[in-house]
Amino acid sequence: MIFVGFGFLMVFLKTHSWTSVGFNFMIAAWSLQIAMLSVGFWHQVMETEKEWHKIHLDVPAMILGDFAAAAVLISLGAILGKHSLMQLWILATLEIIFFGLNEAICMVKLGAVDLGSSITVHTFGAYFGLAACYFFDNKKAIEDKTDRCSGNYNSQLIAMVGTLFLFMYWPSFNAALG
Repeated sequence: MIFVGFGFLMVFLKTHSWTSVGFNFMIAAWSLQIAMLSVGFWHQVMETEKEWHKIHLDVPAMILGDFAAAAVLISLGAILGKHSLMQLWILATLEIIFFGLNEAICMVKLGAVDLGSSITVHTFGAYFGLAACYFFDNKKAIEDKTDRCSGNYNSQLIAMVGTLFLFMYWPSFNAALG
């Protein structure tokens, strides 16, 4: 879901097509690992009993890591073509830290019921991506004199494969914690 669906969805720009797949694989793997620790840490901070324990790395933790990686990859769609790999790496690390805080506040403190974390994933990822767009040089992307920010037939076709993959498997992805 995360690697194939989002990976091929990010191929929509003709000049960043295969680069975006590589960026997606690296950032998704990094985000999954960091998110399991970050979400576990913030859940411990927000719990009423202040007894520290080991962070459990089990299947629900990996699923929450997948959700956090999805939020990072949603933000990646907003800034694709405007960043380098190192900028994206730093941005993903910061986003995972704040995603863990946001998820812990929503789920632990507020007691929100969000099966599959769709609301926290999509809204947080979208707004974080919009905020990140503000810090990148958008004048070059708006001018686009070299026609780098458009797609061609092949890139759009491959992006459609990613879209169909996400469309088919998103319900089972959301129901994993239910």
